[in-house]
Amino acid sequence: MYFLITTLLLGWLIWASPVLADSTLPEKQGCSSCHRFSAEESPESHKAPDLFYAGNKFQKSWLEKFLQTPVVVRKAGTSTDPDFLKASSTPAPPHPTLSGKEALAMVDYLMSLSMPGLAKGNVDDAPLSKGNKVRIKILFERNYGCIACHEGINLAGQARGGISGPSLANAGNRLTADWVFNWLKTPKKFIARGRMPFYNLDDESAIKLTKYIMSLKIGDWN
Repeated sequence: MYFLITTLLLGWLIWASPVLADSTLPEKQGCSSCHRFSAEESPESHKAPDLFYAGNKFQKSWLEKFLQTPVVVRKAGTSTDPDFLKASSTPAPPHPTLSGKEALAMVDYLMSLSMPGLAKGNVDDAPLSKGNKVRIKILFERNYGCIACHEGINLAGQARGGISGPSLANAGNRLTADWVFNWLKTPKKFIARGRMPFYNLDDESAIKLTKYIMSLKIGDWN
């Protein structure tokens, strides 16, 4: 009887205990050769986006799908690449594809990575009215010129815009509102020598732009 109770108790503890993310996965899968998983690493030695704040930045469901069926988010590559936007630059190789089991394990690890001290954007989930969306679209495209570097969505529902920055045509499915808010307010906190302009936005303007960016969804990722 004692053995049975002990066995059941141990089984319950194993079932109830949280599964710790495997920090060796980036090395095993070769991710660390392209991505930074720590702010202490040199950005010049990595050609792919930083992932040490992936848990702040990405939606889990998007990561799970992306790792199994990758799509191109940065058509011109990344600004940390020495050949970025040069005539001699070559397209980045396709992102590796993971199996379902590998992807789930990697996502568990990525979602555990976060940057301390990020502000809460307090961006509500209420959809923008048609009028507000048009007004903020003008801010996005004309006043701040975001469309010069990033793809948005035109009136026909198609991606349009620059490619020197990551596409935002599917930002609402890929990114989190809090991360977008923090990126707009303090881009240098994430990339000290990045190309993103600092607009010194007040909270109200940052929230408006965040809500608009989070409304951008396109294609079969909706």
